[in-house]
Amino acid sequence: MFEAILNMVLPIITACVYFFMAFQIYQYSKVRMLIVGEMAYKKVFLAFIMFGIYFLSRPFQMLWPHPWPMIINSVRQSFLMAIIAPSILVGIFHWVPDEKGPPASADFASYGTGLCAAIIFVLANKLAITDSKIIVTLGNYHIYDAVWFPEGHKYIEIVLIHLISQLISPVGFFMLAAAYVRHRRYNSKYSEVYVNLPLKWKYLEVGLLIFVVSLCFSGLAAFFGKYYTYLWVIYFTAAIVAGIIEVKGVKIPPGRTSTDLL
Repeated sequence: MFEAILNMVLPIITACVYFFMAFQIYQYSKVRMLIVGEMAYKKVFLAFIMFGIYFLSRPFQMLWPHPWPMIINSVRQSFLMAIIAPSILVGIFHWVPDEKGPPASADFASYGTGLCAAIIFVLANKLAITDSKIIVTLGNYHIYDAVWFPEGHKYIEIVLIHLISQLISPVGFFMLAAAYVRHRRYNSKYSEVYVNLPLKWKYLEVGLLIFVVSLCFSGLAAFFGKYYTYLWVIYFTAAIVAGIIEVKGVKIPPGRTSTDLL
């Protein structure tokens, strides 16, 4: 029952946090777009909606035996690596509308790199997942999970490819996004007018770094141990914390007066 809660209930709770966060951004969108820019608002808003869908789809990965856990896991991770992570990065690239940002080629490179990493992940996933196992039985229903690298078939090269592809996207993208936010936090002319803007950006940076740390920790635990299902509770829990931090940052007014609500 504990594993059922971790794998079925916790992802749904995480998805609800991200849908709520997207709603919060939508509520403050009119003023936010004046400062951040329409493209950045749309990209980040859609990214949070897609994150909610990504987490909500986790239980479907566990309803049927092999090869469905592998197929759905590949689709979900490709969605994260090729669409969600690049969308967040591109949105942050265009954070300030009237300042010169990266060229259009940077946007293309972001999505192109994410797609390549996703393709590599899917190919490695097909080699890594050879079966499924029943982790919980509830009456006549079974909850399954994929079996990564069963005993006697754990090829270190495949493990490394599997993890390095995720190190590129989403981990690398989130790290780059956090670095770009940090740069803007200290080098934006708007900080002189909207005195709380650096604080808002600090919340965004912290949220991104929480994602990075949780993903790296889960990956290292998998590499030095085994691909246990419960390891991903680290990521889901961190995602909830990051979501709450992001909502807090969105609701901080950029200026000192109540008329500056964002």
